Amino acid sequence: MAKVHGKTPAQVILCWHLEHGHSVIPKSVNPKRIAENVAIFDFHLNENEIRMIYALDTSRRGGPEPADISTRTYSFAIPD
Repeated sequence: MAKVHGKTPAQVILCWHLEHGHSVIPKSVNPKRIAENVAIFDFHLNENEIRMIYALDTSRRGGPEPADISTRTYSFAIPD
C-alpha cells in the first residue's frame, strides 16, 4: 500500500489516523522523519485500503492490561 502511494508505511498509518479524525502526535528528532511525517496531505486511502488496515486488528492487546500496571509491578530505580 505504501509503495502504491510512494509513501512509507508510517505515512500511510498517519494518513489513516487523520482521515478517521484521530489526533496524531508523531515523534522524531530526525529531520528526514519529521519531513516525512508532514508529507502526508497529498494522498488519500481508498475504501479497500481502509478495509485492509481495519483487517489488521486482531482484538488482542500487544502489551499488558492497563489495570495491571502499577509501581509495584513495573518499577525500576532511577540512578542519580
